[in-house]
Amino acid sequence: MKYFTFFIFTLLYFDCFSQQYSKSWKDLNYASDTTKYHMLDIYLPQVEKSIYPAVVVIYGSAWFGNNLKGSDLKTLGKALLETGFAVVFPNHRSSADAKFPGQINDIKAALRFIRANAEKYQIDTSFIGMTGSSSGGHLSALAGTSGFIKQYTVGSATADIEGNVGQYSSYSSSVDAVVDWFGPTNFLVMDSCGSRMAHNAQNSPESSLVGGPIQDNKDKCALANPITYIDANDPPFLILHGDADPLVPHCESEMFFNALQKANVPSQFVLVPGGQHGPGLFVDKYFRMMVDFFINASKKK
Repeated sequence: MKYFTFFIFTLLYFDCFSQQYSKSWKDLNYASDTTKYHMLDIYLPQVEKSIYPAVVVIYGSAWFGNNLKGSDLKTLGKALLETGFAVVFPNHRSSADAKFPGQINDIKAALRFIRANAEKYQIDTSFIGMTGSSSGGHLSALAGTSGFIKQYTVGSATADIEGNVGQYSSYSSSVDAVVDWFGPTNFLVMDSCGSRMAHNAQNSPESSLVGGPIQDNKDKCALANPITYIDANDPPFLILHGDADPLVPHCESEMFFNALQKANVPSQFVLVPGGQHGPGLFVDKYFRMMVDFFINASKKK
């Protein structure tokens, strides 16, 4: 539950910003059902154009939240809108609604929905980026590394990573660039490399996600870990993490970055001195790094 402190910080600290968009669509259901956890919102920049490159922003909630879309509008969303990106905020199922891979199945369905309806919502599908913080960083990183993987097996566990949510299965769920803000990438080593939170506990966010204590479910954890799927076909990554993060230790991002480098995936890692789980990172300097990264990645498409 401590992960929610960052969400509250985001809402309170940035409530003073004025509207930064010209047009929006709210509560679009990307799964062809009526559930709130399958809704998304789309915002277009104030500068009006016929189509816009897009970035999908996934909220952080320790995978406990299923209706927090738009909570990053005045932070990550504002920075992206100001620099000309359409921004998409999807909900996804919580760990109480479904165990993994339900969450990544939802995110991939949202990506397929965006591509299928791009003309209606003025999305330029030649560039779709993804970003998110904490558990949203995890899902962003996982979407990036598992872009062309449907089903995967580790040991005795198999997961349908692509899933069959929604009606647009013929469209791609890949992304063109990822900015991962302090997301977990390898659950099993979080406690051993510096967390002040007991991730090995039965009721931890990670244990709740996979359906049991993580150390008793190592194969399931491997399937949920973005680091498992890294290969040379992955999109470019920018990873930001605070060196004083008490909840997700920065070793998570260091290991992930090293694995990306080993696979020759274009990647950058920024370790923020004194940065915690949100505070110290969500400031103009690092927002600028994010948007510059997406701008540069979109130019290479």
